[in-house]
Amino acid sequence: QVQLVESGGGLVQAGDSLRVSCAASGRTFSSYTMAWFRQAPGAERKFVAAINGGGALTYLSNSVKGRFTISRDNAKNAVYLQMNSLKPEDTAVYYCAAKTTIANITNDYNYWGQGTQVTVSS
Repeated sequence: QVQLVESGGGLVQAGDSLRVSCAASGRTFSSYTMAWFRQAPGAERKFVAAINGGGALTYLSNSVKGRFTISRDNAKNAVYLQMNSLKPEDTAVYYCAAKTTIANITNDYNYWGQGTQVTVSS
């Protein structure tokens, strides 16, 4: 089992950059596929990015490709989402998620953090 705690959200202006972090508990962090999702007000939660356990494979949604980067540091039990060229439509609560398989990388995550708010003003 793993527990996830997000941090680093905040209020930024359009065009700014921001990095959100997710700290994970547990001794087997490198065995988990990690992902970021986001949920805007009044909308359903959507997949943003994922990274495999070793960090060599990443996958990003089309809406953030070229602007966002996902990475992880297994020595620190952490995963990061670097967000550049932020837009007002990136405003959402960002959630960290984890699962033990690599299949179906955009869905079926077992563990979730409580989220961190990112607000992008125009």
